[in-house]
Amino acid sequence: MTGTTASRQDKSDRITISVDAMGGDAGPAVVVAGIAKSAKKNPKIGFILHGPEEQLAPLVARRKSLRGCVEIRDCRGVVTMEDKPSQVMRNGKGTSMWSTVDCVRNGEADGAVSCGNTGALMAISMLRLRKMPGINRPAIAILWPSRNPQGFNVMLDVGADVRADAGDLLQFALMGVSYTRNSMDIVLPRVGLLNVGTEEHKGRAELKEAYSLIEEKADGANFEFVGFVEGSDIPGDIADVIVTDGFTGNVAIKTGEGTASLIRTAMRDAFEYSLLSRIAAVLAYTSLKRLSKRIDPRRVNGGVFLGLNGTVVKSHGGADATSVSAAVKLAFRLAEQGFAQKLAARVASAGELTQDGAATVKAAAPK
Repeated sequence: MTGTTASRQDKSDRITISVDAMGGDAGPAVVVAGIAKSAKKNPKIGFILHGPEEQLAPLVARRKSLRGCVEIRDCRGVVTMEDKPSQVMRNGKGTSMWSTVDCVRNGEADGAVSCGNTGALMAISMLRLRKMPGINRPAIAILWPSRNPQGFNVMLDVGADVRADAGDLLQFALMGVSYTRNSMDIVLPRVGLLNVGTEEHKGRAELKEAYSLIEEKADGANFEFVGFVEGSDIPGDIADVIVTDGFTGNVAIKTGEGTASLIRTAMRDAFEYSLLSRIAAVLAYTSLKRLSKRIDPRRVNGGVFLGLNGTVVKSHGGADATSVSAAVKLAFRLAEQGFAQKLAARVASAGELTQDGAATVKAAAPK
């Protein structure tokens, strides 16, 4: 265990984020670069970094912004993308991922971030943090760029579990409402249930049952249920919360990421086609830069595990420094506003579900 001795700010004022340095495809150098970007922008943040000390110490030492705000926890084991969640639950103790989550469990950190194996991270998080009382299945919630005034919609579940019955979808709706209200300052969130059409008679039996359950809870839980929505509404302005099962949600986000990448590539090719198109690109540079920023999935990287006794953010496995910094920023903001406690209160009062206050922290938006 090591730590820098200089102090940028009193440790009691900091919010500490526990970070798995070994989970990403690009290795610990990218993770360290990402937390350095966060530290440079935010003096209130501190880190506990997990992984082999001999690899991490030189990387941290080269980053001036990390002086005085990083503690390294030496961990020999690494959870790979090929590891099965069941194996990790049995043999994962001693890995950087396990150690990362344990810091939240032990109260040493206010939130955790990992770029590693999603199934393994969820399994470890459920084992070490446990589900909140009343929660059947945790869910992963992400921010999706949208036409709404807040700039984002919340969608869940996007991969915590491929299955979801009607009761699970109701819980996802309630957790999504709490997340939206507390992260985006929306007093009356609008909830849509993802389906193959907007007509009430369409869809599987569990979707029709979930429709009735969510509609019945809307008034008491202080949200508006807009009914069924379609895939084209995910980035739209009809709803603030999109509810679906993990299989459908995961396919949707991967499709969205691929589409955004295709648009960027097609635009670059189009503007490089001829001399006139290059001139046009120069003239439109500011607008193109704004568009690229808006559709850049790195800026909203980070899926929040909802329904656990602690804050865990799953960063994309292929994350670069910008993506890691975005995930850290999300974990910091949720910890800063005590979101886990607010969500626990909402779940505990599932009968009326009216005790969330409007959050004072706005959603993490690209700057």
